[in-house]
Amino acid sequence: MPNSSSLTPFLLLAFADRRELQLLHFWLFLAISLAALLANGLILSAVACDHHLHTPMGFFLLNLSLTDLGSICTTVPKAIHNSLWDTTTISYHGCAAQVFFFVFFLGTEFFLLTIMCYDRYVAICKPLHYGTLLGSRACAHMAAAAWATGFLSALLHTANTFSLPLCQGNALGQFFCEIPHILKLSCSHSGYLREIGLIGVSVCLGFGCFIFIVFSYVQIFRAVLRIPSQQGRHKAFSTCLPHLAVVSLFASTGIFAHLKPPSISSPSLDLIVSVLYSVVPPALNPFIYSLRNQELQ
Repeated sequence: MPNSSSLTPFLLLAFADRRELQLLHFWLFLAISLAALLANGLILSAVACDHHLHTPMGFFLLNLSLTDLGSICTTVPKAIHNSLWDTTTISYHGCAAQVFFFVFFLGTEFFLLTIMCYDRYVAICKPLHYGTLLGSRACAHMAAAAWATGFLSALLHTANTFSLPLCQGNALGQFFCEIPHILKLSCSHSGYLREIGLIGVSVCLGFGCFIFIVFSYVQIFRAVLRIPSQQGRHKAFSTCLPHLAVVSLFASTGIFAHLKPPSISSPSLDLIVSVLYSVVPPALNPFIYSLRNQELQ
């Protein structure tokens, strides 16, 4: 591929060479995607229709379900198609769209998880100010800021990545289009460094959100441990554990996928890890949130 203007299709990484295993991956991904669509769809319907769930946390959970649906619909359908029809190609524009929407939904989800942490912090540490700090207008503004930041981040990363000349072939070592794998095909040193700089800014922003989440939970746990009754402590912990579980799943899979030691890296392991952080969290999030939420159940 001489340059990015040639619009040559990319080759994605196949899950298996044997036809039986390809069909197995097809049915597995189809089941995961249908479960995720059903679970997130039920949460959207429940929050929209039940006035008991018209709370700040319910509103943010609705937005989180939208990002989970978007994330699943960005990566899984193409993987299902390729496994069923025994192909690995994706068009240039399809790859660009996949990169944009994946970064968009993933970034928005992390910002929403940070906001949801702030919701739990205010609810437990500053309950008398909850109605003031998390009114309907404030919630709408915070959610809009999360979506707008995710959109801007996706736009900058996608525009910069697909403006690079690509001269190292067209084979991506991933089952979906992802920026680090596209950068490996680039032959522009300055463009490569520019994208690395953008990734560095995004990492710093994400790290800041992560520090905020950790700090908030330290304050939350200190406040909960000061509650005199065991029933009160249990109730406070039960409202935080689903969010903490979702954040831990999101952060641990993403960090391991991108920071694992090169010595243990292999195509099969990279494929498994990429599925863990791109497919598993959006599918599990609705089940995690509904397990300990009686109103949602």
